[in-house]
Amino acid sequence: MDNFVKVNFLGAAGVVTGSKFLIETSEMNILIDCGMFQGLKELRELNWMELPVDVESIDIVLLTHGHLDHVGYLPRLLKQGFSGKIIGTAPTLAIAKIILEDSAKIHEEEAEKANREQYSKHDPALPFFTKKDAEQTINLFQVGLEDKWITLSENISFCFQLNGHIIGATFIELDIMGKRFVFSGDIGRTNDYLLEDPKRPEWADFLFIESTYGDKLHPLEDVELKLAEIVKNVIYEKGNLIIPSFAVERLQSLMFILWRLYKTNRIPNIPIFIDSPMGNNVLQVFEQFPKWHKLSHQEYRAMCNHINIVKSYKETWETIDDRRSKIIIAGSGMVTGGRVLTYLQQLIDEPSTTVLLVGFQAEGTRGRQLKDGVHEIKFFGKYYPVKAQILSIESLSAHADQEGLLDWMSAIKNIPEEVFLIHGEMSAMQVFKVKIKDTLGWHVTIPKLGDVKKIVI
Repeated sequence: MDNFVKVNFLGAAGVVTGSKFLIETSEMNILIDCGMFQGLKELRELNWMELPVDVESIDIVLLTHGHLDHVGYLPRLLKQGFSGKIIGTAPTLAIAKIILEDSAKIHEEEAEKANREQYSKHDPALPFFTKKDAEQTINLFQVGLEDKWITLSENISFCFQLNGHIIGATFIELDIMGKRFVFSGDIGRTNDYLLEDPKRPEWADFLFIESTYGDKLHPLEDVELKLAEIVKNVIYEKGNLIIPSFAVERLQSLMFILWRLYKTNRIPNIPIFIDSPMGNNVLQVFEQFPKWHKLSHQEYRAMCNHINIVKSYKETWETIDDRRSKIIIAGSGMVTGGRVLTYLQQLIDEPSTTVLLVGFQAEGTRGRQLKDGVHEIKFFGKYYPVKAQILSIESLSAHADQEGLLDWMSAIKNIPEEVFLIHGEMSAMQVFKVKIKDTLGWHVTIPKLGDVKKIVI
């Protein structure tokens, strides 16, 4: 009888978010990533549905990295009966712990606010998961070493390989009965401010590769020059610069760049406020794992000392009331929630305000709406006119562009039996599919959400 592997595409298939891939084998069942859907309402609603698989039969979860769209569904997985190990690198688990604890707090606060102010259709509005759910999830965490093969069963082993993107991030090499399955996770960029270049796989029988920017090349812009010009203009306008930022990596990169611009006299000593409890905690991960990034201890301390860390909601309002021109970096990066909404609520209707978008903005998010030029934006149940100047710097993205993705794949010495494009919007994947065929001649598939692929080995 033939051995076979079944791959269930439970997320990040035909869309960017919700990364989840269940690998069913005769020996064990492995879930690669367990992320939340973000963006479009019809995707977010999927978060509330149970997975269409036997969750209790999943033996193990392997995490590529700690972002919400790769770990945010874990507490719901436990509610559906999962009780196995959750394995990631030490920094990945540290980031996942922060994100799950912070998200639980936000979920509970938002449900409480919705019930108090009665703007939810649900009665009562319930948190997606609670602090207790997050704690139970974190108890299942187990550290996996980077660049070390770990045996899971007689014919299955895996290896984490450094991948840039965010601290602790990896791609996963999974050997199943003599065949190598490679899951790219999110591939970082070369010459990153904080992280070493991604490693590259040398063999893949079946490749599952992200395609966030599969149809684009990042602009060849001087990020520091552009950011310096934006800051000087904000000071000239006597306004505020609000940067919605992902708490992991982007926020720390922005801190580093702004500190360096000040240190080299390219911007004045404008006050910089970091208002992201999650981002502050991630800073401690950088201190905890110095070998996982390029900052020296001295650089790290000097950078932190240059920034004002907002530690309470009271300080958020004090920052808003501060009449000086200032830079405010706050979560969330796609403006889907977090402290940035409070700043935008107060300042987005002022022409002297500049909002700078610095990362990928998924379909259906407020960040994408702002980037697309909406005249008003809705949050907290109300509409607010957008009179602020909306700018973006795509070069700060933590994802490799099309050229970077092709370079990452180019180290593979064999011809994969099949390449699956994941973690991208359909338009990006269709362009990337043609590019891979034309450049490498490989067989490429674009799976849809809910697809199941049976692979005979």
